[in-house]
Amino acid sequence: MAEARLWFASALLPNGWADGVRLGLSDGRIASVDIGVASEAGDSRHALALPGLPNLHSHAFQRAMAGLTEVRGPAGDSFWTWRELMYRFVERLTPQDVEVVAAMAFMEMLESGFTCVGEFHYLHHDSDGRAFANPAEMSERIVAAAAETGIGLTLLPVFYAHAGFGGAQPSGGQRRFINTIDSYANLLETTRVSISTLPDGRIGIAPHSLRAVTEAELSALTAAAAEPIHIHIAEQIWEVEDCVAWSGARPVEWLLDRFPVDPRWCLVHATHMTPGETTRLAQSGAVAGLCPITEANLGDGVFPAEAFLTAGGAFGVGSDSNVRIDASEELRLLEYGQRLTRRARNVLASEGGRSTGADLYRGAVAGGAQALGRDATGLVPGAAADIVSLKADHPDLCGRRGDQQIDSWVFAGGSQMVDCVWRFGRQVVAQGRHQGRDVIVPRYRAVMERLLR
Repeated sequence: MAEARLWFASALLPNGWADGVRLGLSDGRIASVDIGVASEAGDSRHALALPGLPNLHSHAFQRAMAGLTEVRGPAGDSFWTWRELMYRFVERLTPQDVEVVAAMAFMEMLESGFTCVGEFHYLHHDSDGRAFANPAEMSERIVAAAAETGIGLTLLPVFYAHAGFGGAQPSGGQRRFINTIDSYANLLETTRVSISTLPDGRIGIAPHSLRAVTEAELSALTAAAAEPIHIHIAEQIWEVEDCVAWSGARPVEWLLDRFPVDPRWCLVHATHMTPGETTRLAQSGAVAGLCPITEANLGDGVFPAEAFLTAGGAFGVGSDSNVRIDASEELRLLEYGQRLTRRARNVLASEGGRSTGADLYRGAVAGGAQALGRDATGLVPGAAADIVSLKADHPDLCGRRGDQQIDSWVFAGGSQMVDCVWRFGRQVVAQGRHQGRDVIVPRYRAVMERLLR
């Protein structure tokens, strides 16, 4: 990849804010960082640079359902009634549909400030449940969408085998998800080949949930895994109660008691934990994968973030169901959920005098990178050139300095404040628009018109 030079009036570096920062890019990575320098001929000049934010948990195909499940049912609604609607919707999706929808979701992620995504991908088979001739057909569609949009991808092929705790038989609505240990191993190896075609592509292991795998299957999947391990856990009260009825233990407790949960792991949601579980999870080094927009939309509950962070826990954020894709809003809603339940303000700032938005942003960058298997992060030599710039002329940046700029993005400006985005050295967003928007949006619209006829 050709070398490039980006100059920023200010930039968030690992040691804090710096003015007059030039980043030299080479082969998709940051080759040099010069501080306190004036712009020169040949520099691409911008206002404000931040390291790109990882999106650690997404189901891209669910972007097509956004706004379609907001009608009240005859007996009230919950996560479980939403899931039944999702099962019916997913029956109609072709591989081409999945690629089109994923490209739309990935484009919107980039436009909002996410630069890489952990795609928790469990839609593997044809509509009748039979495997495609190529077992990685659906996974390769996700890879193609990532290649088109330029987003960094950690693909997380999901192992899903059961409908409930204790190895219950899967339901008909789950037939497109189901694998055996052997068929999953084949899927994983085939997917490794396709992910290797992406610059900086990654792969991980994703047992869907304790409901969907047995203890023996979970052991077989994770025993020798060097890659990231992601799992849904303790998202719903019913799930916790069912786990207790089955095993005598709560989900997070059960997992921590039986498996060597460590920094390879990302426990997605972990919404319903006791104080003891919260402390143990924080001390394990695993990342809590939080998806505040989706958790609010589905009525999941509020993660015990203050206690978790106080205990030293690592976290990241994800767009999950993609009902709304906005990097800054995930962080805003994470803090606002704590404010509503604690009846206090600036709950998740690490200490007195600290910026809430900036502390959340730094934490989510570090935790998200860990969860997605990304080694070097931030605006430092050797790191992938994943960079977000904000608009110098946005009214909510007027007169702001340092961390105030992140606070203004997170709590006031939102995604409309994003100016440019670079992913692995390639500029994919300029003036808030993805370079492929004029192709991706009409194609997505045509798919949706057909699906909703």
